[in-house]
Amino acid sequence: MESSLHTLNNLFAQLGLPNTDAEIESFIKTHSHLAGYISLAEAPYWTPAQATFLREEILKDADWAEVIDQLNARLHAK
Repeated sequence: MESSLHTLNNLFAQLGLPNTDAEIESFIKTHSHLAGYISLAEAPYWTPAQATFLREEILKDADWAEVIDQLNARLHAK
């Protein structure tokens, strides 16, 4: 069984977004405080393809799920 360790940098690259630490922090700062009733995949700043990827990876509990959960927590932080 292949074990992979995904990071936020890898996730942002997978989503086609700038993926340096500084760019990720800037994205999170700009988009944080996502309302609790809005799921990560339903946030208005994703493209349809990005939203589909996020939704499907969580539903499948795929190897991306852990890092997607981390991003979700950071974007929902108050």
